Amino acid sequence: MAEAEDIFLRAKQRTFTGLTEDEQKEWRGPFCFIQAADPQLGLMKTWREGDCDGGGDEWTDEVQLTQQAVEAVNKLSPRPKFMVLCGDLVHAMPNTQYREGQERDLKVALRGTDPSIPLVFVSGNHDLGNTPTPETVAQFCNTWGDDYFSFWVGGVLCLVLNSQLFFDASACPDLRDAQEAWLEGQLQRASQGPGVIPKHVLVFQHIPLYLKTPDEEDDYFNLQTATRQSLLGRFKQAGVKAVFSGHYHRNAGGLHNGLDMVVSSAIGCQLGEDTHGVRVVVVTADQVIHRYHSLEQLSGRGMDKDLRNLLQA
Repeated sequence: MAEAEDIFLRAKQRTFTGLTEDEQKEWRGPFCFIQAADPQLGLMKTWREGDCDGGGDEWTDEVQLTQQAVEAVNKLSPRPKFMVLCGDLVHAMPNTQYREGQERDLKVALRGTDPSIPLVFVSGNHDLGNTPTPETVAQFCNTWGDDYFSFWVGGVLCLVLNSQLFFDASACPDLRDAQEAWLEGQLQRASQGPGVIPKHVLVFQHIPLYLKTPDEEDDYFNLQTATRQSLLGRFKQAGVKAVFSGHYHRNAGGLHNGLDMVVSSAIGCQLGEDTHGVRVVVVTADQVIHRYHSLEQLSGRGMDKDLRNLLQA
């Protein structure tokens, strides 16, 4: 059990086995990581029954799918540098029935993750509430780690953001302002220094900037136009290569003006034609290449051969 608890300790501290933070700022060759989203324990039954506003009194299916994802990721060679879960870890909203049980059982499922693969947690709307408060943000941070932070891995700067503060911070404007000030500093240093200039800059958040195109209409599943355009401009100026998200429970996104908006479907409930899965991301000196793999494919065959070849270059 001590070893399992260490996985969560490392996730909260964002440490990577065997290297200091300064050493992680050095490019050391191609590597891969896993992006997953929306295990959302409790949604599958409520979706089938048409009661998505409920907290979900059954989540056996999502636990089994999460365990399947963990087992598939553990078998990958070479090992992923980390696995990031881009929000909606559970379905029950803060301070509602079933919340504690869903969080407990998700932790149990994730404890099977190989200790060499740190876990990174991103907050989603179901983790914080559609209108987060200081209390719900503090609850998330106490359970899963900070709601926004940065970490370096293999010469790449990764920024984890609380997208709910972009969507509706009416009940916690001070938290929004704090994230904004922190983000501005991170983006400025990434592009201008002082310090090491990263090989790539990657962003992880729950709500996508857009689903298909930057000029699409506002929707429950994307960020509002004014916020979206502001972030796109700031990210592009800072050299952000890709933004990884979930929330949509379908695969979507697209490359526009050099920035790749990656929307990944769910480990848990599917709302479209995709299958339960995760995204394998390969980072080379010049590119960030990614592909969604079903859990069955990843379990049976591992990552696609052309992606493995990139890691051996």
